[in-house]
Amino acid sequence: MNKLGVGVIGVGTLGRRHAENLRRAIPSAQLIAVADSDAARAKQVAVELELEHHYGRWEPLLERKDIQAVVIAAPSRFHAPATKDAAAVGKHVFCEKPPALSLAEAEAAQAAVSKAGVLFQIGFMRRYDLAYAKAKRQIEAGEIGEPLLFKSTGRDRQPPPRSFFQDGINGTLFLDSTIHEFDLARWLMNDDVVEVHAFGGVRACPELAEFGDVDSAVVNLRFGRGGIGNVESLRKANYGYDIRTEIVGSNGALQMGYLQQTGQLVLTGTAASYDVVDHWLVRFADAYLNELRDFVDTVLAGKSPRVSGLEGLRALAVSLAAERSWRESRPIVLDSKSKLAASTTGASDA
Repeated sequence: MNKLGVGVIGVGTLGRRHAENLRRAIPSAQLIAVADSDAARAKQVAVELELEHHYGRWEPLLERKDIQAVVIAAPSRFHAPATKDAAAVGKHVFCEKPPALSLAEAEAAQAAVSKAGVLFQIGFMRRYDLAYAKAKRQIEAGEIGEPLLFKSTGRDRQPPPRSFFQDGINGTLFLDSTIHEFDLARWLMNDDVVEVHAFGGVRACPELAEFGDVDSAVVNLRFGRGGIGNVESLRKANYGYDIRTEIVGSNGALQMGYLQQTGQLVLTGTAASYDVVDHWLVRFADAYLNELRDFVDTVLAGKSPRVSGLEGLRALAVSLAAERSWRESRPIVLDSKSKLAASTTGASDA
């Protein structure tokens, strides 16, 4: 197989970028078709990328024999069903986070790809950012000693449109955004999260209360070997898109992320143009390309993915535990199988 035939399911903001990368920047891939529940949008993207085939549903895309792999970037509620349908017809799957909105759905999707023997990769693109990838190598080389403390901040400039939150098609802040922080925590600390305590607020975007969501969250973490951590998420920072992470070890520390600092740092909605990154597609442009290039190369080489479905399942378990902690106003302990358990007694009541 000289080129991998790929189809993209869901061509909103991120799916469109994935389609563009496959069409224009990954020579070993051949983008065959796109599909979107908004058929007009699918057609528009196909025209822009000079594609012959576009669909208003994913089923006809999956029926194509010239497609060997799919990229799933539809709303989160459809990640698991699309993954299972793709696996059933032998397609390799790259799926955006989260793999599902519940553990049961994520486990069913994982079982489907395992049964079909197809590759399943989750879109945790920050692992493919050069600074984060370098930090992982440095930690593994022992440059900062034993990781002790994890701190990560994720702030969006503005929240998604109202349609993003309607009809339960996407997860809460914990599943949609903070899951990136939880994946980084597990990956960089090289340890499982065993307890979370989450706090959430609805002050910057009070309209989100209608959807049972929050616009800001702080989550404290405890790891299996005794390390601790803290992550912060914010839907509406106004000043820019701000992602920063720090790992403190027994012999030093590493910091990743940046603000484009000038002589004086000003962070407001009107005066931050020189000092911040404006959009997440700008900040992680290379990472999104790198992860898809790796997916294509991995399929063609018949290797195992670096970011497997199991990694998505484990990060999802932490996200769901954090959401539950926020709703119930108490710490939540995760058991050894990444299921949810009550922290007050140590016995499972999930």
